[in-house]
Amino acid sequence: MAATRLISPAALIVAALITGAIGSARASAAVTASAIVQQNGNSDVQGKLNKSQFKDVKVSLDSNGIATLTGTVNLYEYKRDAANRVRKAKNVTAVRNDIQVAGPSTSDEELKKKLGEKLTYDRVGYGNAFNAISLNVENGVVTLGGHARTDVDKDSAVALVSTYPGVKDVVDDIEVDPTSIMDDQTRLAIARAVYGYPSLNKYSIDPAKPIRISVQNGHVELYGVVDSKADKDAAYLRANSVPGVFSVKNYLQVAGQQSESEKPQ
Repeated sequence: MAATRLISPAALIVAALITGAIGSARASAAVTASAIVQQNGNSDVQGKLNKSQFKDVKVSLDSNGIATLTGTVNLYEYKRDAANRVRKAKNVTAVRNDIQVAGPSTSDEELKKKLGEKLTYDRVGYGNAFNAISLNVENGVVTLGGHARTDVDKDSAVALVSTYPGVKDVVDDIEVDPTSIMDDQTRLAIARAVYGYPSLNKYSIDPAKPIRISVQNGHVELYGVVDSKADKDAAYLRANSVPGVFSVKNYLQVAGQQSESEKPQ
């Protein structure tokens, strides 16, 4: 018969202490390793912002890979660029952009006026008459809406606004018109019908002040400012006469009249 070996209570206590010490050491090592990885991650992320425009920007990376950006920059473009750079860093899963845009302070009215002037000449020579981009400014936050013919036209408008001093943030609500050969043909046909009409030909002279034509799957929208109600009505009739046009919404404004009083046809 085999002998039964008895283990003393003291031996059990010692064994328990050793096991606990080993577990504690492993946990400590895991925490240390995690801290090292996080520290290295922070260094890698901060290295993405080694440009002079980011000198006042700080970044922290938490254990979930979420990078938080704080501090100030002079242009909204730099704020957007900082987020794009950090997003490409190793171990980053998401970016929280809390950067504030410092730079010069400009009134909303002045900012809207200056940006509006720049946007009217944006993409001149590249079919800008087929872009109808709206603009609103509130507390330095610029909201872009309306329609762009292509993604390139949309990106150009956003970039123009983002690089302008005084802009604190940009909300991009621009819709890109569907890619369609039929719509492209319709745009050109409407442009010929509208600008070829004697009383409307004058709107083709200044590339910044055309009658703007937006087309989405055969549905047409007219934007811009005209001299008279007669010109507005003529543009509507000319556009509506083009074969293949399903509908025309006339958002043209008459110079000197409040836009609220001008209802689309």
